Amino acid sequence: MIQLRDYQIECIDILDNKGHGRYLVQMATGLGKTVTFANIRRQGRMLILSHREELVRQPLKYFDCTTGIEMASERSHGEEIVSASVQSIVHRLDNFDPDEFDVIIVDEAHHSAAGTYRKVLEHFTPRQVIGFTATPNRADKARLDDIYQEIVFRRDLKWGIKNGYLCDIDCKRIDIGYDLSAVHTRCGDYAPGELSEAMSGTEDAIAEAYRDMAKGATLIFAASVSHAESIAEKIPDSVVITGKTKNRENIINAFTERKIPCLINCMVFTEGTDIPLVETVIIARPTQSDSLYTQMVGRGLRLHPDKEKLTLIDCVGITGKRSLCTAPSLLGIDISNISKAQQDKLEGDLFELPEKIERAADTPSSWIRNIEIVNLWAREQQYNLHDINFFQMPDGRLICNLPDRKKLIIPCPDELGNVIYNGSRTDMQSAIDTVYTELNENYSDSEYIWNLEKAKRWGRYPASDKQKNLIKRKCRNEEIDFDSLTKLQASQILNRVMGG
Repeated sequence: MIQLRDYQIECIDILDNKGHGRYLVQMATGLGKTVTFANIRRQGRMLILSHREELVRQPLKYFDCTTGIEMASERSHGEEIVSASVQSIVHRLDNFDPDEFDVIIVDEAHHSAAGTYRKVLEHFTPRQVIGFTATPNRADKARLDDIYQEIVFRRDLKWGIKNGYLCDIDCKRIDIGYDLSAVHTRCGDYAPGELSEAMSGTEDAIAEAYRDMAKGATLIFAASVSHAESIAEKIPDSVVITGKTKNRENIINAFTERKIPCLINCMVFTEGTDIPLVETVIIARPTQSDSLYTQMVGRGLRLHPDKEKLTLIDCVGITGKRSLCTAPSLLGIDISNISKAQQDKLEGDLFELPEKIERAADTPSSWIRNIEIVNLWAREQQYNLHDINFFQMPDGRLICNLPDRKKLIIPCPDELGNVIYNGSRTDMQSAIDTVYTELNENYSDSEYIWNLEKAKRWGRYPASDKQKNLIKRKCRNEEIDFDSLTKLQASQILNRVMGG
């Protein structure tokens, strides 16, 4: 019998004390979410929903009661635990009564907003629906607040490393020379075919990064099968694993026995695979999905006697392209408003990065780009900013600068879109509305400071001499293109350095 860790017991107790409802649990990759939900106390049958074969089969070994599978040709027959592929059970709902299950577990719950999951969850009426995920954010930016009521338990990657349950990360960056400008986005991430073409020709640089920086057993994430095969040609004794590889288990066993030094895959080891031996992860597959990036890195986070820390070699995080995930994404930090030159310097211990990023983001070029970034974020999340001139910090905080160096700050929202504002938990839009009310009540005479729409009316014109001179005094030693500087851009700089 597996000995549960203290935090796993705590999670189970919290869920046990909850009544009817839909709850979300965030548990970082490697902290044992499968073991946790296998030990949830239930009052009847349990249904486990997953989207991949490995995830469907994986939990069953943790139960000591009858188990069944709903996937492809396999059917359940009234077992206590049913593990189902969501793609299969969505077509078999007529075989199940709505009240057939006491608890429904959604594994990798960041997928819950998908139509197939919604249809299944709408059919059943369990006592509890519990979503488990390491990465609650979706690539398509859809929140999970209309699926789950609240996040009842959270143990993230940072907590896992700090408390010794996951290994530390040494972050390295390398520019392998590729261009994503012609690659379109589909369903929140890069179109696979176009991405594969864009990454063609990067194989030599990836192989060089492996030779120069990799330590021990190495796992490489490629952009496509052809990309993986091309990389393998450059790395002696490496092996490619794809979705069609039939002897996958034998290959993994050989890898864990150190007979194979390097495994190269495309979207095979992102979820549901445990290989604690992995000492180096090379990301050679650009993505805009925080979830996917975290899942890839997560393959190397488990502890192993021969591993001091994970070496993370990011070959794709240096393009200057907005929303491309990189090592800081693991901590919820966005570096999209940081110049490419500054991004190149973001290496070292994972927990040293936030301070480096904060310094890199505190520059006029970052402040100028902030309007565009904040507006794009608001549109993606369907928030109404009321034309408030917010700055978005790398950790997700929204700051509105006011006269006398005062600030209104809204923390980064959680995965359900909630924040703590004025000491109370509320949804993000309500917090923004509250800020708008405060501005109207207390700073109506200073509307020009915070009313972004008013600023935009004259903001396209060249910056005034007065603005330029003031910026020169306040921003010495900063590289600013005064010839192309607009009034709006100048106001952003002054807003930041003067607090209004």
